[in-house]
Amino acid sequence: MAMPSGSELLLIFGIVVLLFGAKKIPDLAKGLGQGIRSFKKEMKDDETPPSTTATSTPVETPKQVESSTATIVEATPTDHVKQA
Repeated sequence: MAMPSGSELLLIFGIVVLLFGAKKIPDLAKGLGQGIRSFKKEMKDDETPPSTTATSTPVETPKQVESSTATIVEATPTDHVKQA
């Protein structure tokens, strides 16, 4: 597929101006640029090896709970249900 020539690009630009209006085109271009920029940033973040991000955050070791401090609660029937 060949690239559009100058007259074809002018026709496409004219249709875009008619559809969106001259005031909306800079907003559309700004949004498109921000989207591309954030996409490139996320792609760059995905390429970083996980070992560099894992060493920057300290890992906490889980605390052990002693079995002698555990409290056992026995269920006692305190509610009486009337049977009809």
